[in-house]
Amino acid sequence: MTHLDLTILVIDENTIRASIIEEGLREAGHARVTVVHEVNGIARTIETLMPDVIIIDIENPNRDMMEHLFQLTRTVSRPIAMFVDRSDTASIEAAVEAGVSAYIVDGLKKERVKPILDMAVSRFNAFSRLRRELADARSALEERKLIERAKGILMKKRGLSEEEAFALLRQTAMNEKKKMSEIAQSVVTAAGLLM
Repeated sequence: MTHLDLTILVIDENTIRASIIEEGLREAGHARVTVVHEVNGIARTIETLMPDVIIIDIENPNRDMMEHLFQLTRTVSRPIAMFVDRSDTASIEAAVEAGVSAYIVDGLKKERVKPILDMAVSRFNAFSRLRRELADARSALEERKLIERAKGILMKKRGLSEEEAFALLRQTAMNEKKKMSEIAQSVVTAAGLLM
């Protein structure tokens, strides 16, 4: 999917400000733009529309509205760009923690919408890649710990050296066409039942 194929949802209670964003997006070549002026029920709109990117424009954000939007952004795994007229450190930190990819204070001009959208998508993709890499690393570490426990059990119960225990786990995994971590889990589970 190219950037021009994106489905974009603009959430803005102010119709004039929303039209600035929409015009900037359309001038940049984006045809699939939906503008919503009501924040209430927005979760249902997002679920129905399934936008690729969400742009939120809040002229004068109050705490309740920001909290509602931040709860929403935590549950939606999509690039989100947020325009606000004024802000404070706590709001910026809360927005970043909630997953907002771009937080722009006092900068709503139609010429800026496209570069900000591109930056939000790129930043979201970079963070998603980092999250996947972190999840993969954690999974690999957990598998490694499991294999170490299984090796320890085999060494103790069968009197094997560390190399022999590892070779037995590896050979069993190959024979059964399973991952070593699956065989290790079976060893750990069996040992737990026998104790």
